[in-house]
Amino acid sequence: MRLSEWRKRAPSRDSVSPKVQAVVDPALGMLGAPGDPDCWVVWGDDPGVRYMILAPTQSGLVQLNVRVNVAGEGPRASGKVVRWNRVQLGELGLEMQGGHRLISFQVETQVLNGADATADAIAGFAQVLFAAVDGRPVPATSGTAQRRAAIGPGRSATGKGARAAAIAGTVPALAARVTAPGAKAPKATASAARTAAPKAVAATPPAAASTSRRSASKGT
Repeated sequence: MRLSEWRKRAPSRDSVSPKVQAVVDPALGMLGAPGDPDCWVVWGDDPGVRYMILAPTQSGLVQLNVRVNVAGEGPRASGKVVRWNRVQLGELGLEMQGGHRLISFQVETQVLNGADATADAIAGFAQVLFAAVDGRPVPATSGTAQRRAAIGPGRSATGKGARAAAIAGTVPALAARVTAPGAKAPKATASAARTAAPKAVAATPPAAASTSRRSASKGT
């Protein structure tokens, strides 16, 4: 759910007043969250005094604590970015009965509980965090198109692409070596031709041989 939607459902209008937004929005931006980010707002027991925003980003999970009105100072926001390899996520517990759903999920020190529609939202948020920690694409949720890994560290595909390209370039070369005759092939063929074709031997014509024998007989 986007931050703007959370503000529309805020239990206290003071917690999302323009003065508070003027402090919260720049703080989220400095911590790496885009404008109007997908997030989860933990309103707590007294949302008119303080609450927390959890916003997943590429670098990690943003935790922003918002104080609605500090005496003598006005609204205050303080937060941090927890790197994904350090984010502590609990188990996602589900209970269903009679068409109703009840979910419990822990993010860092915050326990998220909800039923039915709220349970569905918690489950979707949990899957986003699981995917970000694992470096997988963000899973599709109902009414939302599937996005590639814009959140989380991800796994670089550059090495795999380069290796595939190298293999693709090597295969034709190997095929050419096997198919094309080597440099020694013509020599072997010529040698075989010379061996197969015997040298021509000059033979004496039969007529000449018989004439020579007759002359020898008369002389005798």
